[in-house]
Amino acid sequence: MAHIAWLGKKSPFCGNVTYGLSTTESLRQRGHTVHFIHFDTPTATLGSPISRSEAQPPQAVAVGQGLELLEPEVTLPYLVKSQVYTLPSPGAQRELRESLERLRPDLVHASLTLSPLDFRLPDLCQQMNLPLVATFHPAFDAGLRNLSAGTMQLTYQLYAPSLARFNRVIVFSQLQAEVLERLGVPRQRLAVIPNGVDTDLWTPAPTVPGPVLADLRRRYAGRRVFLYMGRITTEKNLEALLKAWRLVRPKGCVLVIVGDGPLRTSLQNSGELDVEWWGYEASLERRIALLQLAEVFLLPSLVEGLSLALLEAMACGVACVATDAGADGEVLEGGAGIVISTQGVTTQLRTLLPVLRDQPVLTQELGRRARSRVIERYTLTRNIDSLEKLYADLIPNP
Repeated sequence: MAHIAWLGKKSPFCGNVTYGLSTTESLRQRGHTVHFIHFDTPTATLGSPISRSEAQPPQAVAVGQGLELLEPEVTLPYLVKSQVYTLPSPGAQRELRESLERLRPDLVHASLTLSPLDFRLPDLCQQMNLPLVATFHPAFDAGLRNLSAGTMQLTYQLYAPSLARFNRVIVFSQLQAEVLERLGVPRQRLAVIPNGVDTDLWTPAPTVPGPVLADLRRRYAGRRVFLYMGRITTEKNLEALLKAWRLVRPKGCVLVIVGDGPLRTSLQNSGELDVEWWGYEASLERRIALLQLAEVFLLPSLVEGLSLALLEAMACGVACVATDAGADGEVLEGGAGIVISTQGVTTQLRTLLPVLRDQPVLTQELGRRARSRVIERYTLTRNIDSLEKLYADLIPNP
């Protein structure tokens, strides 16, 4: 089994956080030792992350009738942290080096946090003779069809020279790999490993609903739920979705918007009875129940990587409509959902919303196909299998 130093994010909530937590937990369940290094305010209080200076090798502690490894976290200081980028404190690089010297992992895996520290990792790991793997998350649209896509293309151009020095760079689709290859990242260093979700956790509604789902059904009784779940930012293009919804006003339906972000205040109209601004939902159980309740999941993004929220909705058997940004169109192609263009989203949704309202048999079939697609290609088990093979190629004798 390998000893992995995982550099990633635990807050604020975003797809990178979900990816890091689910992947590291799965690796631990398979017997690997994982130390999670992330940006946080160091603290030594009970039940809180411990700082770099307090990190010790794993110790066995009594749990019930057996032993369980205590895997300490390692925290790095930061100045600014958001859903998109992180600005580390001046001493963060030194603390990272000292943490790696203390932990002595077999490999470093960086779930890149869009931080200046990302660019220092190749030199640092080369000096310490540590294999270095990156997961590169930034959204993209290879067509450069809008301003957000152009901005993200600049991010790819900025990162490409550094990524070329990583031992492996994990991306989520062949299209994303082609973008980086054109920018100079050697093909042999790129690994296409799509996101995966736990299909035993994210499931269609059970025959006998639990208390959370039952409560939601009472709350929305008599209304069909159309759902958006994600960040409320420019690149998610919620304004286009809201315009289409306000033009159609599908009778007997409600649009539930789960999430938060900088545009919420400007987009929210508290007087609308058929649009509910749920806000950020911390409860995993309630997020699953919301997807199990929903009939249609809508993702109007201008740019994407491979949306975990989309995969979770598909795994829950929800009919999905998404743009062809990033790899999302590839996920839904061939009838697993409805793919629309990033251009003219409002016009396309204005046509689709009445169809989805009037054709419940269609939405049920799309939901069935969506779950089948996830089981076929996008399970967490499949993702971790590929990740373990990649690790084995870099550390054959961990």
